Amino acid sequence: MSNLLEIQRRVAAAIMHPLTQQETMPRKRKDGTSNKSEADAIIKPNDRLSSFERLEIYNRQYWLRLYSSFEEDFPGLMAVIGRRKFDALTRAYLTDFPSTSFSLRNLGSRLEEWLLSHPDYIEPRKDLALDMVRIEWAHIEAFDSASDPLIDADDLADIHDGSLLHLQPHLRLLKLRYPVDDLIIDVRSESGSSDGSSNNASVARKRKRAHHVAAMEPEEIYLAVHRHENSVYYKRLGREDYRLLSALMAGEPIGKAIDLAFEESAIPEDERAPFIQAAFQTWSSLGWFTR
Repeated sequence: MSNLLEIQRRVAAAIMHPLTQQETMPRKRKDGTSNKSEADAIIKPNDRLSSFERLEIYNRQYWLRLYSSFEEDFPGLMAVIGRRKFDALTRAYLTDFPSTSFSLRNLGSRLEEWLLSHPDYIEPRKDLALDMVRIEWAHIEAFDSASDPLIDADDLADIHDGSLLHLQPHLRLLKLRYPVDDLIIDVRSESGSSDGSSNNASVARKRKRAHHVAAMEPEEIYLAVHRHENSVYYKRLGREDYRLLSALMAGEPIGKAIDLAFEESAIPEDERAPFIQAAFQTWSSLGWFTR
């Protein structure tokens, strides 16, 4: 191993080690390594700062950037559980699942999984908080995922019961218990982003909306999260729409997908063909079907 590579790895290990509760670099890491000794060994002091203080600047800036990015990705979750709990959750989650990607967009990729094992951070609004995390992560994936070439009119005209229809990679289907689509639109429409969230009046409005949604009786809500012209949209779906699209997404042929969609459905038999025709026309116009 070259001396340069060794130094780079030692600096990275120090920078990426979690901060203390006071948001400072710890003197000693969890594995017993002394950050002060490491700093003295790899960084020279100057006339204003010690080696440890110089290394701490990078350690703090790295983690504060992660905290800021995480907050930008999950403003709805913060509105639901409050700033204090959100800050504690952020530090605990990122300590367990630190960034391993060149892109900060992946920070929240395991958040739902982590919260299911750490529900204390989102009590007493666990179900609402999980719904919010699902829609916020779906928003990120819908914005960043690929967009494939659209199916053409000739292909649509040739489909039959055994045909397979492919859906856009950016399309996400959610089954929720609360109308978090309305809530997140309200939260994100507040003026400003992270700066606006520190304004007392803005925080109060967001918390009031979250209180209102949390007080609602849970109900089944089906949602499509998709992208159009570089913007993400939320579209409410009926139960049959959701089941049909889910079956197509799972690779079922159209005939079987339609059968699954109408299992235990209240839609009368004579209304199902027009229903399917209207649904396919809408989804085609939204660009959801691909080659």
